[in-house]
Amino acid sequence: MAQVRELEENLYATLSVRWVQGFPKQNVHFVNDSTICYSCGNFVVFINIETKKKTVLQCMNGIVGVVATNVPYELVAFSDRRLKPVIYIYNFPGLTRRTKLKGNVLLDYTLLSFSYCGTYLASYSSLPEFELALWNWESSVILCKKSQLGMDMSQMTFNPMNWRQLCLSNPSSVTVWTIERSNQEHYFKPKSVKLPMEDGSFFNEKDVVFPDSLPKDLIYGPVLPLSAVAGLVGKEAETFRPKDDLYPLLHPTVHCWTPTSDLYVGCEEGHLLLINGENLKATVLNKAEGRSPLDGRDFFSPVTLAYQKGGVLASGIDGFVYSFIIKDSCYTVEDFLHFEEPVEYLMFSPSYKLLLIKTEKGSIYMYTFGEMPTLENILEACDGKFQAIDFITPGNEYCMTLTHSGEICVWCLEDGTCVGRIYLNTLATVMACSPSSLSAAVGTEDGSVHFIDIRDAKSPQAVHKAFLSESSVQHLLYDQQGMYLLVGTSKGYLFVINANPSSLFQILGFVEVAKDILQISTVSLLETDIVEVMVLSPLPETGRSRLEIFTLPKILPQVFKAFADERGKMREELIHKFLYEIEHALSSAVLGFENNRIYGFCSEVSFICIYVLPEKEHDGICVLKPYQKIQSKHYGPGELSLSPHGLWLISRAQCGILCIRDIHTLETFARCRSHSHQGHGIQSVRISMDGQNILVNGREDGTLVYLRWRRFGGNLASEIFEYCQKLLTYLQNTMEEENNYLSIPQRKSLGLGSESEHAVNENMNLNADSSQEELVQVDNTQEIPWIQQKSQEAIEKEVKLFSNKRKEIKRGIKALAKTVMNMMEENETVDNIAKLEQWEFGLDLEELERLHNESEEEIEKIRKDAEMYNLAKGYLAELIKEECWNSMAVKGRALKCFHIPYVVENFPMRQRTDEELKEVKRVLQQKKIETECLKIRKEIVEVQSAMTLSKKHHEEEDEEEEDVAVKDTNLPNYLLGSLSTDFGVHVSLLSSQLELHSREEKINQIILLKVGQFFLYP
Repeated sequence: MAQVRELEENLYATLSVRWVQGFPKQNVHFVNDSTICYSCGNFVVFINIETKKKTVLQCMNGIVGVVATNVPYELVAFSDRRLKPVIYIYNFPGLTRRTKLKGNVLLDYTLLSFSYCGTYLASYSSLPEFELALWNWESSVILCKKSQLGMDMSQMTFNPMNWRQLCLSNPSSVTVWTIERSNQEHYFKPKSVKLPMEDGSFFNEKDVVFPDSLPKDLIYGPVLPLSAVAGLVGKEAETFRPKDDLYPLLHPTVHCWTPTSDLYVGCEEGHLLLINGENLKATVLNKAEGRSPLDGRDFFSPVTLAYQKGGVLASGIDGFVYSFIIKDSCYTVEDFLHFEEPVEYLMFSPSYKLLLIKTEKGSIYMYTFGEMPTLENILEACDGKFQAIDFITPGNEYCMTLTHSGEICVWCLEDGTCVGRIYLNTLATVMACSPSSLSAAVGTEDGSVHFIDIRDAKSPQAVHKAFLSESSVQHLLYDQQGMYLLVGTSKGYLFVINANPSSLFQILGFVEVAKDILQISTVSLLETDIVEVMVLSPLPETGRSRLEIFTLPKILPQVFKAFADERGKMREELIHKFLYEIEHALSSAVLGFENNRIYGFCSEVSFICIYVLPEKEHDGICVLKPYQKIQSKHYGPGELSLSPHGLWLISRAQCGILCIRDIHTLETFARCRSHSHQGHGIQSVRISMDGQNILVNGREDGTLVYLRWRRFGGNLASEIFEYCQKLLTYLQNTMEEENNYLSIPQRKSLGLGSESEHAVNENMNLNADSSQEELVQVDNTQEIPWIQQKSQEAIEKEVKLFSNKRKEIKRGIKALAKTVMNMMEENETVDNIAKLEQWEFGLDLEELERLHNESEEEIEKIRKDAEMYNLAKGYLAELIKEECWNSMAVKGRALKCFHIPYVVENFPMRQRTDEELKEVKRVLQQKKIETECLKIRKEIVEVQSAMTLSKKHHEEEDEEEEDVAVKDTNLPNYLLGSLSTDFGVHVSLLSSQLELHSREEKINQIILLKVGQFFLYP
């Protein structure tokens, strides 16, 4: 088997889209009288009404936005939904690109419409531009454009009789745009339609401004118009209304043009309006008297309108199509057609011989007018988007799809037509087809698995149901040989079911794995006698991934009782279960067929990694590190899968690109973009047994794409063909045998209500009362899951096995209880000092030990609390001592007199820091400088005459004689009467408070006062 592919072989590995299955979510359009088209995912689907043949046109830049058609030129235009979208115009039926229109729109186009004549195309964009543009599609230029900020439109149509008129409507307005032209210049001129109020009446604005009836007695003065009160003049004054003086108007839902250039407008409130095309005056049409089909039905709100001669055809959400016959300003209503679901869109063919009808689900019907009218189903939609897909073995003729509502459809691979369908009437999640028989399994949200007989593709039948557990089924997978069906649930149970119908789809047991299973992978080779199973699950707490690998022997159906316990759980030592962890998060992982390799898709980075399993067995958890990694060239979390022969690695992700790689080199040899990231990419991929057919299902766009190889040869084809023939030869006899068990006579033996797996008529329930010794049989026809039934059977078996021992223990308990009661009665008669406490008579040793432990814990808690309290107080005492005693340079002391009640205390002082000493030095120097400056100023300014000095000298002598008690005449005046000198404070440190003007001087004085304190207490 070659491990290196030659370069020229890659030329053959190209994929092409054969057909696309999907249903319209938007309007359906006529390309010509016999062809309709609609958008579906990345494709525009064309359907020939006569032959039902489909043709697809792929948008290479992602999902298709809006679509419009031009019948005279047989053109189809559509936009993509990438950043800065582009409008593409293609010819039909050649499907060749005619032109490409590039505008300045940033996000998306919401509406496209061709004019009925000429080469004009109108487009309307969403936020942020909300731009209406008129294109000349032939020359790819914009003729004119107009922006309406914040105005999102729901419908846009050209007047079929006049391309210069364009109507745009939304639930709050109807606007007719006139296209004016001067030479080569084009301009938009909008005019809004004045809508009636919700009750259908019109509001006369002039009556509010100039009322006809005024009060006769104008005792409070004249009545002024509101515009006069607001001070407005001019034309706006006639229609001025206050902001809060608003009345609710009708809400338009749909409109259509008439041959006379008038407009019919349907409203949400049920009214039908006629708008004159010249003056745009709206008229509310009234229903004519008499019995109407609308009487007695739900409220009618038109969703779509289609003009017919003498009136319109309208439909609402009730599933009826009504014919409105309009005469003057009145109309009569008649039933036209009835459907089981709401009708969303009506449209006449260009020849007006056919009426196209699209329903809410996406079904398309064609009504043909004539002497013998006929209603033909062109496209029957499924009930919701596809949830799961798979090929019917061997995968070259039919495939199956499943919707969330439980609808199963069988499709022919040749032309993509639906040949059969069945409704399970339950919420379904997953589906898988068996390789060993013509049967399929469907998992549901209620925890059941339904088995479907698909021997007759046109008439699939449900033949069996297995109720496994109450948790929803998230994964279904058959091994490569179709021996076992593995069922993964949301609660982490992996059930193993015998896939052969001859075994009545027997449940062999279950394996407990981690919750939130991401993927299940199996390897079942013809050369081995085991089936290897790998389960991938996340570990969100650590950001890692867990792999659980175990093996199932092929003889398990014969010895499954030895492999599982009484509750159905398989013994891990017998299935050789091993646990592995990946250091990073994986979104997908598959087990390789050779060399014990695992291929993983990283969820946080765009890499595909290879991990090698160790050959030696281990206990506990083994951490795997990447052996090799390559860039996946995808973006977003992706998934991996293997081809049936195990030599192709298939990868897909949210980008919508499918890649097929060589398993040995991981080189991509086939690549196809079938979906886009706007639709959240690809949900699932299935490849047929011979590798020629590939099914790709979108996650959110509701599109199923069938791919085939354009050229398929070389080693790529020979290897998978050889494997397919070998496997089919091996399974041929088995398939014939097993298919016979799916026949109608055998279906009764399979049964949908198997007693062993579903309903138990007599359940053995054990009463909780300890006095009850026997089991009570209770009739219970309620459906119980298999895992719960196995648990009840195990309990029943244990009860029967230990019934005698149980009775003996209960007799001993009764005797012991009687002895204890006698002891308690005797305890009541003894003295208080010898009386025992009530709890001391307890026989529950565990409870006594628990009470003792609780008391010890309480004592220990109190002791620790006391120690912590003392420790906190001691720590606080140390802090106080350090703060108030050890850190003091001058300790606090006191002298207490013996005979008189006086106490002399000193003032404790802290040791001055270096910063404080530096600050004191600076302030003393500043004080010295100020003193010298003051002395010099006095010598210069205060010069006195000699006479004055002499007189002053005599006066001083007289004062000395009069008062010899003055101690110091050098004290300044501001210190007279102060006691600071008596405490040894130097006069030079003090200043008059009247001289302290600046903030700095006050701060310096405070520092000097502190210096004086240190002089007092050295």
